Amino acid sequence: MLPKRLVAGSLAAMTRTLYAGARIVDGTGAEPAVADLAVEDGRIVEVGRGLDGDERVDLDGKSLLPGLFDCHTHVVVSSIDTMRLLQMPFSYRFFLAAQNLEATLRIGITTVRDAGGADLGIKQAVEDKLVLGPRMQISLSMLSQTGGHGDGWMPSGATMKALLPKHPGVPETIVDGPDEMRRAVRTLIRMGADVIKVATSGGVLSPRDKPTHAHFRLEELEVLVEEASAAGIFVMAHAQAAPGIKNAVRAGIRSIDHGIYLDDEAIELMLERGTWLVPTLVAPRGVVDAADAGASIPEASVAKAREVVEIHRASFAKAVEAGVKVAMGTDSGVTPHGENLRELALMVDGGMTPMQAIVATTRSASELMGLEQELGTLERGKRADLVVVDGDPLDVASLAERIAAVYQDGRQVV
Repeated sequence: MLPKRLVAGSLAAMTRTLYAGARIVDGTGAEPAVADLAVEDGRIVEVGRGLDGDERVDLDGKSLLPGLFDCHTHVVVSSIDTMRLLQMPFSYRFFLAAQNLEATLRIGITTVRDAGGADLGIKQAVEDKLVLGPRMQISLSMLSQTGGHGDGWMPSGATMKALLPKHPGVPETIVDGPDEMRRAVRTLIRMGADVIKVATSGGVLSPRDKPTHAHFRLEELEVLVEEASAAGIFVMAHAQAAPGIKNAVRAGIRSIDHGIYLDDEAIELMLERGTWLVPTLVAPRGVVDAADAGASIPEASVAKAREVVEIHRASFAKAVEAGVKVAMGTDSGVTPHGENLRELALMVDGGMTPMQAIVATTRSASELMGLEQELGTLERGKRADLVVVDGDPLDVASLAERIAAVYQDGRQVV
């Protein structure tokens, strides 16, 4: 909120805005309850009944949620159609990224963790309000071994980098061995990475590897975590194969993203180490949807996507039943930006209650990203990221259609 005008040489009291009569879903998992919420200077100062304020926003009949999170996005990816990408001028993707950021914000996602592609300039443009979008943690570029998920080598001898091309803001991150790993992590940190991303297995969209194969040896991953920890930042792992998941967990990586082939040992290790799961259940469905719509995608990638959809769902259900910590993420870019909340219905289909899915998208996601002191719940002292919803917020299948207003730091942005 902006302060009132200076009066007699001193700053008048900050405006206290009252959001009155909403059904509040506070992000903690508590039952929804009708209450008022007061905001001053961009922060929540009080939650309760019968509050007052200088300005009033009547939310009778509406619901109020904390700002939502997506812990796995690619804001510079707008298509996975190979031929379309090859014909796209390099700088055009950054203009599309501005649209993607706004589309994400419009459905109530006020904070994202970008899993590759966004550079420091995009993050700064959002912070400086040159473009409208969620606040960001960025990883710049994914660390991959030669022949791994990030290696675009093709049988023709060409290297395919159309999905996430390298440029001065995003370094080359194909590395082999502990020494190359150490240097690459330090380079990413120098260039502004808030989180380090590594591929500890093959993937779906990389046609020359397999999701069932582990990538990098444990000593390489331990060096990665050592360097990231020295800089005070976390590591996220693209990890689909069970051996790659277990290597990541043993090395101390904070989150397993995708987690398609979770076995009992992997789940036990994640519980023991407190490792997070960011499931991205919608991602393989997005590949299948795009292929069915006629997108040019390597047939090997489409085949892998079709194969893993049900395996992925079953692994997620096992993890939920066991009590693994879950934070919402989508791999958006693989699916259209602005459709991120499709993930919540898939999480419910995989065994979560609607409230658990909401918590995974608010408090749990903030904890994963190290932002729990500032965001994730509607509590006194937290930043006033608010989402106003028409109707029942626990009807997650239609949630995106019912977003009525979005606030960041007490400022209405949608």
